[in-house]
Amino acid sequence: MLSLIPKALTLSLSSRTTTRLILIPLPLKPVASRPMSTQRMFQLKLDPLTGNSEWVVIEENEDVPESSQEPLLATTSYLDMLNDSYRNRAYRLAIDKMVTKSCHVLDIGAGTGLLSMMAARAMGSSDSTTSLNTKGMVTACESYLPMVKLMKKVLHVNGMGRNIKVINKRSDELEVGVDIDSRADILVSEILDSELLGEGLIPTLQHAHDRLLVENPLTVPYRATTYGQLVESTFLWKLHDLYNNEAKALDGIHLVPAGMDSILHVKSQQYAMHCDAITKEIKLLSEPFKIFEFDFWKRPDSHGETELQIKSTDDGRVHAVVSWWVLQLDREGTIFYSTAPRWISLPIHKSTGNWCDHWKQCVWFIPGKGMSICKGEELLFHALHTETSVSYELKSQIPITDERQHNLNAKDFQLALPPERIAIYGDGEWRLSMVMAMRNALQGRVQPLCVVADDSVFLTICVARLSKTAHVLSLLPGLGDKGAQYLRTVADPNCFSIDRVEILQKGKKCLTMDDTQQKKVDLLIGEPYYFGNDGMLPWQNLRFWKERSKLDPVLSKEVIIMPFKGILKACAIFCPDIWNSRRSLSKIEGFDHAVVNTSLGACGDLPAPKDGPCLPFFTWQCGEIKKLSNVFTVMEFDFSKPISPCQGKVQVEFTEPGLCHGFALWIDWVLDSENSIVISTGPDKRYWKQGVKLMAKPVAVGFEESGRTDLCSSTLVEASFDPSNGELNVQHTFS
Repeated sequence: MLSLIPKALTLSLSSRTTTRLILIPLPLKPVASRPMSTQRMFQLKLDPLTGNSEWVVIEENEDVPESSQEPLLATTSYLDMLNDSYRNRAYRLAIDKMVTKSCHVLDIGAGTGLLSMMAARAMGSSDSTTSLNTKGMVTACESYLPMVKLMKKVLHVNGMGRNIKVINKRSDELEVGVDIDSRADILVSEILDSELLGEGLIPTLQHAHDRLLVENPLTVPYRATTYGQLVESTFLWKLHDLYNNEAKALDGIHLVPAGMDSILHVKSQQYAMHCDAITKEIKLLSEPFKIFEFDFWKRPDSHGETELQIKSTDDGRVHAVVSWWVLQLDREGTIFYSTAPRWISLPIHKSTGNWCDHWKQCVWFIPGKGMSICKGEELLFHALHTETSVSYELKSQIPITDERQHNLNAKDFQLALPPERIAIYGDGEWRLSMVMAMRNALQGRVQPLCVVADDSVFLTICVARLSKTAHVLSLLPGLGDKGAQYLRTVADPNCFSIDRVEILQKGKKCLTMDDTQQKKVDLLIGEPYYFGNDGMLPWQNLRFWKERSKLDPVLSKEVIIMPFKGILKACAIFCPDIWNSRRSLSKIEGFDHAVVNTSLGACGDLPAPKDGPCLPFFTWQCGEIKKLSNVFTVMEFDFSKPISPCQGKVQVEFTEPGLCHGFALWIDWVLDSENSIVISTGPDKRYWKQGVKLMAKPVAVGFEESGRTDLCSSTLVEASFDPSNGELNVQHTFS
């Protein structure tokens, strides 16, 4: 069934949403007759606490309750994009400039229909009682059915229902003479991600120029140009070079053994990141340089290459290439939009000044320790783009003698993990805590049976190395066969026999006594870490608790469970950038969008009892942010017992004056029963995401000693955890 998923649709969703969705639009009437067909969408929904998934069917003409739409759209970046006033204004100015007479405008990836309405208005049709004249037409193409439903509501509210033809298809499914009467004169589109190409820009433009557009069409945007800059950053280096970072560890565990430098690595790709947040930790080693140029008004090539001579501006070590793009929206080159970091001051790169999460800068890691350079030295920079991605290679003009060569060839096994996981595995403090807790748990145990419940290859190796008599059963629910192959490959360098490590057979849902050869489990451990759950909220790693509960029948009475418990921590925060990016909408460039607020998970002027959303963020990347209270405990999760509902209530005093926009929430994992070893995943730990609970409206707060009577000095925070669906409900009452 998965093979039926259209490639272009999968690409378009990968960057637009943080939810794991698989969408398959299927016509309900015969395709051969090509009538106006009803669309059906199958959505694969993941249960984060079990790892199980189920198919949910959404019908085009079905009246879906608004509440059921919220989980589909609230975690997407549509709202963040619609709150980007700089983007909205740039598109409006360009469309008003380009669409000066009646013509056929095609909007690909129409979303809420904002650009389509701009085009219709520019043609002089904003009267709800009349449609566009016979020569004027706007076609809005949108493949995501829940968004199509929302778009139709927006068009109706703005009196544009008769002016814009909405088609629920991918653009590469459109046919002239079937779906649209004629080729379009003007293309407006916003199918861009932080890398530029990841949402399928090139294949979309190719098909549009081949099948849907007139010769030499007008386009908004007109052109996109990518730029780069060489930087030195220890923080960025730690996100990918596990070999050299773990070399400093004294625990004897080799996740990346000598001669296997790339066996555990990050994928060679660009990673979206708010680089402004690490400005003080970045040393610039070159001037900005132009990499690729993509003209929307002509058919792009599927592949492209370029070579540049880059002169270094300082001594240092190149750890990464930071890249961004600049949109030229009009043909004359007077309207621009840039995703450049704020340290770039050149006119066309001028940042919007507003923090937004839908487009960031990108980071490309230079392998190993990076490349050592001297001021004035010239480097050869090679860039290549495919239809959907960009890759770079950096070479020195001077022969490299001090850089470590990578011995793995393409035929050898490699396991790719996210950058933050690589950094965690290379962190000496984290490793020390894990090894110490594991050593204490194994003390006095003879031939223990240890179950690693999650995807922790580190803990699997740690147990096998520390105890020569332990039998380790590793579940690896996400890594599966790849994790098993990795463990077999690194067994010898880590001095343990792979015979003592067993991987649960693929597809098996739960352990039984038959799997343990009738022996009860002595140790049940996890980090917890589940491969593929990187975009989840912190408490969704309580899947470990769910797994522990399923394993209850095979656990011994004296079983040691690590972590021993989880503590939900929180603090009140001032976070205007996040809140403003998710705030409720009213009019955008003159078009009413209030109807989308509830579905898109907005905060602000919402009808009671609606509240702001809770979303996963690396809070250190979230623009301006400040703690307004001390860290407080909301509730505890006791893993020595099976999973159960939990509640917590705490009165929180504010320690700083300011506007409270919400609360940052995370879990501290207590590894041992003595509470002596704790792994925190809070805002100060940049390798973990926190949950951010946004308030419906910001509240002015302060402390009692300030003498101000107009400020709230405390708040009562109440929370409940539902183990049936993994949801955390947080309520607050200010006083």
